[in-house]
Amino acid sequence: MGRGRLELKRIENSNNRQVTYSKRRNGLIKKAKEISVLCDAQVSLIIFGSSGKMHEYCSSNTSLVDILDQYQTQCGKRLWDAKHENLSNELDRIKKENDNLQIQLRHLKGEDVTSLNHRELIILEDTLENGLACVRDQKDEFVMTQRRNQKQLEEETKELHFFAQHKDMMMAENARAANDGYHQKIKADFGSHAYHVQPIQPNLQRRF
Repeated sequence: MGRGRLELKRIENSNNRQVTYSKRRNGLIKKAKEISVLCDAQVSLIIFGSSGKMHEYCSSNTSLVDILDQYQTQCGKRLWDAKHENLSNELDRIKKENDNLQIQLRHLKGEDVTSLNHRELIILEDTLENGLACVRDQKDEFVMTQRRNQKQLEEETKELHFFAQHKDMMMAENARAANDGYHQKIKADFGSHAYHVQPIQPNLQRRF
């Protein structure tokens, strides 16, 4: 019995829908590669899934931008508006500026200077000398700051040492004063309790 025609409609089960999407997407990309290689055709394929994830393919002998430009020429439809053109121009400007900065950085490192003429070499030399002077000034300022901090730290250490010695002296004096007071109190107490020893036997001479 022959197989019936499958009705095309949205697959309700999300798992089945994802499996079918993956299989058919891969099949489309495979077909695009085949027609590009077999027929030397310029092919570009862009697929967005329901999750928003993009899959694309472009034949090796062209690019997506080239195909879009060719599409605009053939169909007379303009895909890029003024806003996109301005963004594209700004992007090109930033790329050129970045390239120039990279070249200048290499020159500052002493690389690729053989392409510079005499005037450009003089300008580069002046730039390096000015930069070196600024670096030296900053280094000297840093050293002076470190020395001031070190001197201040030494002075604070001396003050703390002086205060510690003064405190030790005061504690020693207080200890001596307390010790002297204790001995004086002992002597005073001993003097107040002193007594004379009386003879036990009466004077025997008076009896004769």
